[in-house]
Amino acid sequence: MISSTKTTDPRLLILRDEDNVCVACTVIEAGTSLVIEAQKVTLHQALYVGHKVARRPIQVHEKILKYGAPIGSATQKIAKGEAVHTHNLKSDYIPSYTLDDARYNSIEENT
Repeated sequence: MISSTKTTDPRLLILRDEDNVCVACTVIEAGTSLVIEAQKVTLHQALYVGHKVARRPIQVHEKILKYGAPIGSATQKIAKGEAVHTHNLKSDYIPSYTLDDARYNSIEENT
């Protein structure tokens, strides 16, 4: 068992000790205060099941670790307790697309 789980809200999972993100195991509404490794944080964005939240501050270009493996890199600074998703994370392995990309490509194809 990972020792930090005792000081982290039970709605969050720490999958591996070296991970810099936690994973939501339930929906957690924006504005909710919770504890991550003995520090209180307030969510500015809702977390859905399986979504990630920063376990500690993450720097630009730093690898995001989940299950002890890199899943991508931070595209901006990410504060402890901030949601980690496509708005601040890019895959290092496959192209990352957003809804805005899809809309732009659709407009370009129709012109």
